[in-house]
Amino acid sequence: MKISEIIVVEGKDDTVAVKRAVEADTIETNGSAISKSTLEQIAHAQQKRGVIVFTDPDYPGQRIRAIIEEHVPAVKHAFLAKEKTIAKNGKGLGIEHAADEDIREALASVYTPLQREREVDITMEDLIDAALVAHPQAKQRRSRLGEMLQIGYTNGKQLQKRLHMFGISKQQFIEAVMALNQEEQQ
Repeated sequence: MKISEIIVVEGKDDTVAVKRAVEADTIETNGSAISKSTLEQIAHAQQKRGVIVFTDPDYPGQRIRAIIEEHVPAVKHAFLAKEKTIAKNGKGLGIEHAADEDIREALASVYTPLQREREVDITMEDLIDAALVAHPQAKQRRSRLGEMLQIGYTNGKQLQKRLHMFGISKQQFIEAVMALNQEEQQ
C-alpha cells in the first residue's frame, strides 16, 4: 500500500512502524514540543503533497494534533485505538507497537476536518441521551465510539467538536450508538 501524503508521526520508532506497514514518507515531530521549523516543514508538505497526522492515542499525541491543526489547517487525521498500540510487555503505548494491519487500516480511514461552518446537528443532549457524557460508563462508551467511527478517543467536552470537525452526520452517529448498545447487550 503506497500513501501519497506525508505522514506526521512523533518519533523514529513510529517512522519504522509506518514504513514497515506501508510505503510512505514521514515527518517526525520529536515529541510534543514541536519546533517552528517542524511546523513550517509540515505546512510545506501540506501544500505539496498533503499531510496525514498519525500520533499516539494519548495526551501528548492529542496535543501534537491540536498544535498542527492550529498552524496547518485541513491536514488529514488517522487514528488508532489505545488497545491496538500497547506494547506486548504492557509497558508502553504508541504507534510503534501497533500491528502492520492495524496501521494500514488506520491510514486507509483518514478524516479531513470540515473547513466550512455548518449547523451542529449532534447536540450535547444527544451525547447525554447516548450515555456518552454524564454517565458512569461514559468514558468506556466514548472510547468504543471513537474506535467505531475511527475518530480517536475524546473526553466529554471534545466529543461534540470532534464529531462536527470530521463531518460525522447525525445518522452515522445514531447508527454507531445503536451498534454500541447492541455490543453491550451481548
